[in-house]
Amino acid sequence: MSRPVLLVIAHGSRDPRHAATVHALTERVRAERPGLRVETAFLEFNAPSVPRVLERLAARGADEVVALPLLLTRAFHAKTDIPSVLREAHARLPRLHIRQADVLGPSPLLNATVGRRLREAGIRPGDLPRTGLVLASAGSTDPEAIAVIAEIARELRHTGWCAVRPAFASALLPRTEDAVRALRADGVERVAVAPYVIAPGRLPDRIAAGAEAAGADMLADVLGPAPELARLLLDRYDEARMTVEASLSA
Repeated sequence: MSRPVLLVIAHGSRDPRHAATVHALTERVRAERPGLRVETAFLEFNAPSVPRVLERLAARGADEVVALPLLLTRAFHAKTDIPSVLREAHARLPRLHIRQADVLGPSPLLNATVGRRLREAGIRPGDLPRTGLVLASAGSTDPEAIAVIAEIARELRHTGWCAVRPAFASALLPRTEDAVRALRADGVERVAVAPYVIAPGRLPDRIAAGAEAAGADMLADVLGPAPELARLLLDRYDEARMTVEASLSA
């Protein structure tokens, strides 16, 4: 049985750094697994669109696709936007079997990527007991997504940080600057900010601006094309592929 195509679906952004980062990540996935066909599509702002890529794959003879949302939590895009786009595509391309993979988070590999970016920003293990961490995500109104971010913050707290607070760039509070100032008010000596976002864009820029405005000591980079993130994409692909193969053999 031939391996399904991996279609990575990113949200898209007017910021060109977003698409460049997504493509760098998918290139790393290809390097991790030579021979796997990996395609990239965007929900909006960037080309190619999801329908266009699926049409091209069907025209070239593909019959199985694993559509992987490049999303950290299960919120509106994962629950509504992407399933709708995939259903519409399947209606037009009934011979193309499309399976939506799970979102990326939560995962220990994501936590490891956060740790990598913080180390690259200058954090050392001995710094953690006197350093507070702000885990700054894009934000969502979805209770499930909010609960996931809160749980990740709790998990990180147990890795040695003196305190960890979640923050959000949109949709709800606290903002990054509020969380930084709250840690300062609690007497935390140093504060680091870790953007829990995959690629640069408007919301990560808002996180960075908030960190600067509140005087954070350290700002990590976005998750980007980290090796841990590439491995996570392949894990989600394999999970979905096994489901596809099991359903076809049933």
